Amino acid sequence: MRLRSIASSVIVAGLLFGGCASSQPEASQAAVEKVQTEPSAKVKSLIEQYRLENVTYDYVAAAIGNGTRGGAKALLIDARPHPKYLAGTIPSSLNIPDTEIEKYIGQLEKVAKDKEIIVYCGGWECEKSPIVAGYLKGKGYTNVKLYQAGEPEWKTKSYLEVGTPVAQAAFKNESALLIDARPYAKYLAGSIPGAMHIHDADVDKFIGRLPSDKTTSIITFCEGYDCAKSHNLAKKLETLGYKKISVYAGGYPEWKESGNQTTAGGVKKVEAKAETPKKDAFVEGIKLGADEGTVDGEWYKAHIMAGTVPSNVAIIDVRSQSEYANGHIKGAINIEAGKLSAQEFAAKLPKGKVVILNCSAGGRSMEAFLKLQGAKIDVSKIFYFDANIKCDKSNQCDIKVNEPLG
Repeated sequence: MRLRSIASSVIVAGLLFGGCASSQPEASQAAVEKVQTEPSAKVKSLIEQYRLENVTYDYVAAAIGNGTRGGAKALLIDARPHPKYLAGTIPSSLNIPDTEIEKYIGQLEKVAKDKEIIVYCGGWECEKSPIVAGYLKGKGYTNVKLYQAGEPEWKTKSYLEVGTPVAQAAFKNESALLIDARPYAKYLAGSIPGAMHIHDADVDKFIGRLPSDKTTSIITFCEGYDCAKSHNLAKKLETLGYKKISVYAGGYPEWKESGNQTTAGGVKKVEAKAETPKKDAFVEGIKLGADEGTVDGEWYKAHIMAGTVPSNVAIIDVRSQSEYANGHIKGAINIEAGKLSAQEFAAKLPKGKVVILNCSAGGRSMEAFLKLQGAKIDVSKIFYFDANIKCDKSNQCDIKVNEPLG
């Protein structure tokens, strides 16, 4: 759910960059956090009333998996007001403010009643999380837990996920370094103006480009809520000692959809003179896309949605097993390309078929194709599907085809 307003943007920018979240000296903050290690009496009574289990930071860190919404093992719910959620939340979280539950509860329409749900808010004295957790239990959700230490504890130990207003404020005020973690070809085709490019797999290669000041604010982004590259990069930056890292999980797609300026926006398209239209290209009945190595996105999407993918096509999902298990295109075979060499990956691909690779946002499938191509493996019948794909556990998919890079 996206709620955009000028007022929210101003509030969120103030929360993040105006010092509201860190107005106390570090020493006094540490002292407060040391004291607050158990719920207040009111919160404790709510926990007892709703019979809620409270989990630890380590438990939550394991539950969010790779940090994406599709890759998380549990569903995290931030019960704080929406502007605070946009200013900084635990990765993969949805927002259901305790005062606006009915307005936001529709996000859980397709969530199984036995799905593990972890609710949190603003710390040990915050009543919002047990209120929302109790509501969910009342609606029949059977595996609801609390992370009562919440966002205050999380941000002392790991990075936060931020919303579009924060990225907009960073862009406008030059208050953070924006880093695009997508493949270079996608970065060149369009990005947030001023963003640096560091592919998540090439941090060591470009480490000299990073700021020498480890307290520099850094915001990483990639291809949306199911793209793990921005999270991978954030974790690597943490290991390098950077202290102020955030992930803009909506990424370039949400930035563009929000009407913000992009580097692609500055390129004027020259009207083509009347030419003989190019004929569609096909390989064994498979329509090819405009970019090298791609299948025509709209053509392929139409066949997927209609259940008419040609029988000579092998659909290969290159994501992790856990992501695949959470939902995938019907008929897809799971081969996690990122863990394999080009030769190992090629050996696992079905023989005698036209292979079409996909992931959740197009980046990993492109990388898998380029890995094979770079290793001089025959890719004449191997293509990738450049699209944002979100499938539920019944394998019903919402597919949005990405624009051609060229």
